[in-house]
Amino acid sequence: MDSALLVHRLHFAFTATFHYLFPQLTMGLALLIVVLKTIGVWHKNPVYNESARFWGKIFGINFVLGVVTGIPMEFQFGTNWSHFSLFAGGVIGQTLAMEGMFAFFLESAFLGLFLYGEKRLSPRAHWLSAVAVFVGSWLSGYFIIATDAFMQHPTGYFQAADGTVQLSSFWGLVLNPWAGWQYAHNMSGAAITGAFIMAAVGAFYLLSGRFTEHGRVFLKAGVIAGCLFSILQIFPTGDGQGRLVANLQPVTLAAMEGLYQGQTKAPLVILGQPNDEQRKIDNPLEVPGMLSVLTYKRWNAHVQGLDAFPKQDWPGNIPLLYYSYHIMVGLGTIFVAVMVVAVFLLWRGWLFNAKWMLWILMLSAPFPYIANTAGWMTAELGRQPWLVYGLMRTEDGYSKAVSAGNGMFTLLGFMGIYTVLSILFLFLVRREIEAGPVAGH
Repeated sequence: MDSALLVHRLHFAFTATFHYLFPQLTMGLALLIVVLKTIGVWHKNPVYNESARFWGKIFGINFVLGVVTGIPMEFQFGTNWSHFSLFAGGVIGQTLAMEGMFAFFLESAFLGLFLYGEKRLSPRAHWLSAVAVFVGSWLSGYFIIATDAFMQHPTGYFQAADGTVQLSSFWGLVLNPWAGWQYAHNMSGAAITGAFIMAAVGAFYLLSGRFTEHGRVFLKAGVIAGCLFSILQIFPTGDGQGRLVANLQPVTLAAMEGLYQGQTKAPLVILGQPNDEQRKIDNPLEVPGMLSVLTYKRWNAHVQGLDAFPKQDWPGNIPLLYYSYHIMVGLGTIFVAVMVVAVFLLWRGWLFNAKWMLWILMLSAPFPYIANTAGWMTAELGRQPWLVYGLMRTEDGYSKAVSAGNGMFTLLGFMGIYTVLSILFLFLVRREIEAGPVAGH
């Protein structure tokens, strides 16, 4: 691989991965804040209103960091991936501009009203500002997903005489069938992050004996939402996304599963290590026939392996893709188990005094971030070697005039700046958690 291409890929991967640590929490919290605010307004319950206000502050911190890290990422389309921007800008420029002009401004404007307008607005108007933040946040997510969906499964375009792609159908672009399942799967993942973080803070308050009334509210909202969205993450959203990959990117499915040779009654590999040299899975723990069932709903269905495709069309790093996919699936399964047990304890009235489960919930906070990162790595590594699937290869899309040295210099600079931002973020969030959700504390 060209060294400059490798540096540009690492640069964008780092920027995108770091950036998405923040939007996944804002998108997840946006829905939960609306739920808390709705209960607070409907029942005139000050605890729920204070809880919504508290999470609004956490949302605001995440939102600011998301903006600061997201803007440089969009500039990298021009600085690091200029040939891709020239090729596909006539299409993806539509959704990226709409994300900025409509969704972002809607979200940011009403976030200001929600954070600072509670005393000036009526309870219903303040609730509407929370709803508007939610709509803006989730609309923003859809436009970004629609952009990525075009790269995964191009629709709504035509090839111009100069070789670039141009928009032929706006609705064909934004209603891309790939975008529907990918959006549902992504947003349920974001909701899981929000739910786990809310439950973790609630568990922390109960274990430390501080703000216990609010901690119970956080736990109740967090575990109920976490259980619901953890199940939705597997079915139907994960199942629907998986069937799209099987039908439209079968070579990606084979690489994700480490299926080097096509098989009838293909097994589902639970554990194992991909061996690229010998083209097999070492030390496999398999469920016979299950991959055929999950993919095609038939026990004796034939699943294509990597051997059915030219080597140059295989994803470039099969072991990394395989491990990313299995980390995502493994953590998703653990999330279901944890939240089902937590909801059972809540139903029985035991959760708030079950210290062992409170510790599990509190220590689980980082894992949704790992699962979401692994999920996006699966999507982007699986698309390789294509930048726009079937239309443009990754090796043709980067900025040829930007050397590996220049790319590495800016990458190191970004790493240093983002380290400072990480410290600032942790300091601000810790300060809010220590201050607590009670006004004037």
